[in-house]
Amino acid sequence: MDSSDRVMAMERQIPLFTLDGVRDADVSSHPVTTEDGLGLNLVRFLREPGEDVVLLVHGLTSSTDMFVMPEHRNLVSYLLDNGFGEVWTLDSRMSNRLPYNLAAHRFTLDDLARYDYPAALAELRAHVGDRRVHVIAHCLGSVSFLMSLFGGAIRDIASVVANSVSLTPRVPVWSALRLLAGPDVVEYGLGLPYLDPQWGSAPRFTRGWLAAKFVSLTHPECAVPACHMLSTMWGSGWPAMYEHANLLPVTHARVGDLCQGSGMNYDRHVRKMVLAGRAVKYDATDPRYLNLPADYLSGIDEVSTPLLLMTGRHNRVFADSQQVFHRKLEKVAPGRHELRVLPGYGHLDPFIGKHADLEVFPHVLDFLKRQAV
Repeated sequence: MDSSDRVMAMERQIPLFTLDGVRDADVSSHPVTTEDGLGLNLVRFLREPGEDVVLLVHGLTSSTDMFVMPEHRNLVSYLLDNGFGEVWTLDSRMSNRLPYNLAAHRFTLDDLARYDYPAALAELRAHVGDRRVHVIAHCLGSVSFLMSLFGGAIRDIASVVANSVSLTPRVPVWSALRLLAGPDVVEYGLGLPYLDPQWGSAPRFTRGWLAAKFVSLTHPECAVPACHMLSTMWGSGWPAMYEHANLLPVTHARVGDLCQGSGMNYDRHVRKMVLAGRAVKYDATDPRYLNLPADYLSGIDEVSTPLLLMTGRHNRVFADSQQVFHRKLEKVAPGRHELRVLPGYGHLDPFIGKHADLEVFPHVLDFLKRQAV
C-alpha cells in the first residue's frame, strides 16, 4: 500500500486510553505504590455506593480499556446499570497504560501476587472500608490474583470470577513448544526486548516491521497485522485470542491498542507452570517471596472464597485449564465453586465481544448477585 494508505491504517477511530465508554458515573484516579517501588493505578467508577464493590483485573498487555470500551456495552457500565454502583479497575504492572512491559524486564507473576494486589487492595479498602469486594479477573491477571489469594497475601475477598485460566495453566501443543524456546530466541537470538502487536505500523524495514510482515504471511484469515501478531504471541489459532465473528469491525481494527507489547519473562513463568501442571513460584529460593508458597495449590483447602471459573469453549490460548482446575476444586469443596463454559467464545471475546452484554455478562451478574448476600 502507498504512504496515504499507511497513514489511514494508523488513524484511530477510538482514542487510546479513553474512558468515554462509561457514562453517568463519577470517575476518579487513585495512584498505588507497591512495596518494590512501582507506581500503579486504580480507577473508581462511582454511581451509588452500596454494600458490594467490584474490582476488575486485566490480563497481560491489556488494561482498564478492555472493561470500558465505548463501541459496545462494556462491563463497567453493565455492572453499574445492574445494581453494582461502585466498580474499580486496576492497572497493574502488566497494564499497557504503564511503561513496564516495554522492556526486557524480569518481573514474574509472583511480583503481582506479592506486591501489586496487596497494595491495590489496601488503597481500595481505604475508600470502601469493610464492604464486600468481588473481583473479576482475566488471563494472567486471573492466575496472579488467585496466586495472591491462595498464597495468603490477600484476604477478605467475597468472590472471584476468573476468566480463561486460573491455577492450572494448560496450553495447546504449539503454544507449549513456543514457550520452551521463544523467550530466549526473542531476547537473545533476535535482540528484541519485547514483542508488540503494533509493529505492523512501525517504520518500514525496522526489525519490528519486518517481524510483523513475516508473521502476517502465516495468517491469511484477516487483514489486521496486530491480530496476526497477537495470535503468534499468545495462542494457537487463526485467530487465537477470540472468534472474529464476535468482534465489531472497530474492535478488530484496534486489538493492537487493547493488547499491546510485552517483555518475555512472564512467558518464562507460564512455561514453568505449564511444565509443573499448576501455579508454582518462579524462584523458590528468592527471599523476596518467602511469604508465598512454592506451590500455590498447597493451601487449596483453606480458601473459602467462592469462584466462578469462566472460559470460552474455543479457548485457543489456555485450552481446558478452567475445566481441570474446577475438577481439583470439586474434590476439596464440592459445590462451592462453579464452571461456566461459553459456547461460541474464545479467550478474550467474553469481555470485548459485541454481544458480551447479552451472552456473557448475565452469567457474571447472576454469580455476583448470589454472593452479595
